[in-house]
Amino acid sequence: MQTCVGLLGIRLRWHRAAAYIRGMRRVLLLVGTIGVAGLLVLFLSGCGQEPVGRPNVVIIMADDLGYSDIGAYGGEIQTPNLDALAAGGLRFRQFYNSGRCCPTRASLLTGRYPHAAGMGGMVSAAGRTLQPGPYQGYLDEKVPTIAELLRASGYKTYMSGKWHVGERPQHWPRRRGFDRYFGLISGASSYYELIRDQPRVRTMALDDTPWTPPEEGFYMTDAFSEYAVEFLRDHDAAEASAPFFLYLAYTAPHWPLHAPPEDIAKYRDRYHIGWDSLRAERHQRMTRMGLINDRYVLPPRPAGLSAWEEADGQEDWALRMAVYAAMVDRMDQGIGSVMDQLRAMEAIDNTFVVFLSDNGGCAESVVSRRLHDPSSAVGERGSYVAYQEGWAMASNTPFRLYKQWVHEGGILTPFVAHWPQGIGAGGRIIDGPGHVMDLLPTIQELSGSAEPVADGISLVPALTKARTAPTGRTLYWEHIGNRAVRRGDWKLVADRRDGQWELYNLDTDPVELNDLVASHPDVAQEMAALWQAWADEVGVR
Repeated sequence: MQTCVGLLGIRLRWHRAAAYIRGMRRVLLLVGTIGVAGLLVLFLSGCGQEPVGRPNVVIIMADDLGYSDIGAYGGEIQTPNLDALAAGGLRFRQFYNSGRCCPTRASLLTGRYPHAAGMGGMVSAAGRTLQPGPYQGYLDEKVPTIAELLRASGYKTYMSGKWHVGERPQHWPRRRGFDRYFGLISGASSYYELIRDQPRVRTMALDDTPWTPPEEGFYMTDAFSEYAVEFLRDHDAAEASAPFFLYLAYTAPHWPLHAPPEDIAKYRDRYHIGWDSLRAERHQRMTRMGLINDRYVLPPRPAGLSAWEEADGQEDWALRMAVYAAMVDRMDQGIGSVMDQLRAMEAIDNTFVVFLSDNGGCAESVVSRRLHDPSSAVGERGSYVAYQEGWAMASNTPFRLYKQWVHEGGILTPFVAHWPQGIGAGGRIIDGPGHVMDLLPTIQELSGSAEPVADGISLVPALTKARTAPTGRTLYWEHIGNRAVRRGDWKLVADRRDGQWELYNLDTDPVELNDLVASHPDVAQEMAALWQAWADEVGVR
């Protein structure tokens, strides 16, 4: 396998003109040693298959999914398709997002920190006056997207799902490199209809045309899956000679909690054990599977959150988690349909499939939106509720805090990668931090496309042969006043509610329980200066 991976690395780099001579030197040295026939035998026997061309790429993103919500990361929710991808590929133990939906999507699409792409905050309303800058609320036109770069190198590019990085038609997906698009331009909406209440009017589109869901038989998650499959089927019929890039961005399991009755029924009796017991169950399961060890202790229940035994309305809370689980289950079913289509196209072996979430589990309440019809049961059309902090705590097991925060619970995502011809099988677990902005330079290296300006790094070495990602890098975060910097195992982080820096050693304390800022003031001061220099560079306000 190591020989196969090494030769694969050479082959991938042949696509880069700048690396061509270096690659040829390696090949010539190898040929001189074993001969052309020996080289061919070595390659085919080492890989067990024909030499690969540029891989197809499929990126699948969940919305508000916690670290432990899928089976491959210790969850009890039925996710057999994602679990199979993990078992046949690899998982990252530490893979970061940007803390919230808009910033993470901007980083994924551009390989840049959100502020450098114009999305330091949230998306701006279509009617708002354009104010260019780090918080403009749409992707900077001067920063190329992964779709633009891949299309320029011969890929066909498709997207199905949530965009959320530009409300105005001139900022929609087809203007940013996608050949086909179907989905929700805006943020969270009902899964059964578009919310029209001002000021939260939501927009869906098919290619460049606004699209309205049918009155009956529509469920958002299913529609995203179905259009993704349709794009792949059409590609196979008309564009089979070209590699493809598919970005499938679900809204599941983001509130409001909506799911088909048959999926809710699977989980209706599962969550009466409560959030405390569920978190303990997941923690034990994660330990048994080797995802975590005894350094990952369970933090105390957050102040202000009731123990399950003392919580009012347990029946309602248990139903909310059942609907949430059903939403994840339904998304996994859709992912299975996409994988089935790849198999039908005989493309799955040379398709690089990635799954991740845009942020950690969400503790928000949506009561203030006043969109819930109390005559509708949770999960049905007309209902509009969230699962809130107790279940978000369980979703983010074993980490602290949630979406919007840049403590580990807010910015760690499950990350699954699958590519039989490139990374093989075995269910490897990769240590060391990766980041969502690493996807663009990684895919650029795999595809042989032009080298972009990127803040992320290529993870090809970690994916193809290493058990660890680069560990000495420095990473930065800022969102609505929450801020952090990680350098090696040290992480300096601040909660906007009090603004005070906290210092953690993630090697010995990966769940951020023991603040070392008082005992290591020199480290804290140095890292605070690093963060400030970065903040000044990208325009944090």
